[in-house]
Amino acid sequence: MPPTDDPIRALPTLYEFFAPGGILASSSLPYEYRPGQLEMAKAVERALSERRHLIVEAGTGTGKTLAYLLPSLRTGQRVIVSTGTKALQDQLYFRDIPFLETLLGPLRVCYMKGRANYLCRHKLSALRAQPILSGLEEIDQYRQIAEWEQTTESGDRSELNELPETSALWSKLDARTEACLGSTCPDYSRCFITEMRRKALESDIIIVNHHLFFADLSIRQEAGGAPDAGILPESAAVIFDEAHELEDIASNYFGLSVSNVRFEELARDTDALLKGKEGGEKLPAVTQQLRERARLFFAGLPMAGDGRQAFVEREEYLETSGDLYMAVRTTLRRMEDEMAEMKGVDEAPGLRKRVGRLRAELEFLLESSANNMVYWMERRISPGLRQSRTTFLQATPIDVSELLSEQIFETIPTVVLASATLTVGGGFDHMRKRLGLQDARELIVPSHFKYGEQALLYLPPNMPDPREPDFPEAAAEVIRRVLEITKGRAFCLFTSYRQMRDLYDRLLPVLDYPILLHGSAPRNALLEQFRETPNAVLFGTSSFWQGVDVQGESLSCVIIDKLPFAVPSDPVVQARMKAIEENGGKPFFDYQVPSAVLTLKQGFGRLIRSLEDRGVLVLLDPRIQRQRYGKTFLESLPPYNVTRTITDVEEFFKAE
Repeated sequence: MPPTDDPIRALPTLYEFFAPGGILASSSLPYEYRPGQLEMAKAVERALSERRHLIVEAGTGTGKTLAYLLPSLRTGQRVIVSTGTKALQDQLYFRDIPFLETLLGPLRVCYMKGRANYLCRHKLSALRAQPILSGLEEIDQYRQIAEWEQTTESGDRSELNELPETSALWSKLDARTEACLGSTCPDYSRCFITEMRRKALESDIIIVNHHLFFADLSIRQEAGGAPDAGILPESAAVIFDEAHELEDIASNYFGLSVSNVRFEELARDTDALLKGKEGGEKLPAVTQQLRERARLFFAGLPMAGDGRQAFVEREEYLETSGDLYMAVRTTLRRMEDEMAEMKGVDEAPGLRKRVGRLRAELEFLLESSANNMVYWMERRISPGLRQSRTTFLQATPIDVSELLSEQIFETIPTVVLASATLTVGGGFDHMRKRLGLQDARELIVPSHFKYGEQALLYLPPNMPDPREPDFPEAAAEVIRRVLEITKGRAFCLFTSYRQMRDLYDRLLPVLDYPILLHGSAPRNALLEQFRETPNAVLFGTSSFWQGVDVQGESLSCVIIDKLPFAVPSDPVVQARMKAIEENGGKPFFDYQVPSAVLTLKQGFGRLIRSLEDRGVLVLLDPRIQRQRYGKTFLESLPPYNVTRTITDVEEFFKAE
């Protein structure tokens, strides 16, 4: 929605809302005037009115959500708010917006998730006519979904509380773009995506997440700007909350990924939607051939075990095993030809386009030589009872700064980047360079928390280097001692799954507190169990370093094993470090150290979530004290009191 000359809506001024004695002070929230919150709100309003970009680090406890929501509402123009996670999206829509409505009256706000979260009514009716259900479990799930479809207004799968997260049936029924018939669909007028688009066009604020935003941008690019290609309408501004995640998420969507599962799903959907249709007599044999040839292709990739590895020998692979690739490509072309002959079958054009996209992406991954791409492979083992391996062939941009500059900062009038972790050593240089943000105002808003009183950072003395063989034993002893003092109530965060398992096995026999292990249950279930279990200790890896909010005494300690440097053997990290070196930079100091600083800030940020919280942070890695780059980490952290003496930790908890 382009900016207009409309006057600011008849809403309270920022001062009337945020100032002492103002509207917020008289609300149901525990109120304390936060000058930084008002300062941020003014900066956002100024950026919106002057059509400028803004990058702002707002420390935890600033109240940044309200500081960008009210200025956005006051513009009278459409603003997209994009969050890092669905959890934060839910918090905005189901907690913050209703709270604002109690103070301001009804607001026009829309909530949008990715298409895979919504039911496709056309797929449901097609599956009803051509059932492809596996076992009693899927039959039962189908009945649940069919009954729910009669009453739901949103079509959002989150309403199906009893549907497992890993439901294979849902992927046969969701509304992903690749199987969408668009306005030619017989269910178009009743479509949940159509309804969501309509609500978005009528809204002042649209709440999305980064994955949806970039997926939508990617679809629009592919469609050459066709008006109905994406689901997000035009907007005067985009506010990225948790903006520290943008580089990684943009890299995924500006890249390409083809997997064995994608081939299986294409064959399955083709069977479900076109089997028995006029002109499709040969298709069942072709889809079966596609399944078989895709399995041989992925099995023949030059991979050494599971995990991520660079695919540098593509030319050699094509010389020795190119027949496996050519067989798959030939079958995809045959599918396109067969679908082109199916005149008058509504589903055929959309599926044919999907086959063509998969073929084009596979050709790019095997034959292209784009300079700004790193080509790599990954094999993952899926969790759950029916463990299976998924193999991915991927291409990721080495540098997304130009892409982001062209697609975001040069095309959207106002972009606001906000997070509690955007600065390194007190400046935005690293983040601006990685994201291609050139012309923007900057603002650093200190946290409202009293870190010097609420938190103590313990750096245990005489720890071995994490790369030494005696580190795990020393780490286990420090963790045991600290947890005795804190009486559990801790997150132990690890940089690798293997290290987590090792320390878990060492400490399980000697700790008297309940230990929850990452991977033993879904993330949200583990967090709920942690909150409800007195004196619990949670052992977690990367997904627990951010986006987790546990307030109160149940979390009184966060222990981190190592400085969270990216794995140097990771193909994307390797390629980025090589590119920096070739351009005359220093990869370790220009890329790895700043990235690790931001991750460490996120991990430590789990501890203090309110003015009432207090606790101890522990970093077991002695390099923060011994290496010259350690100073960058310490200068980038909030102003914690720092100690190297365990008795200070004991004294801190005696004061509880």
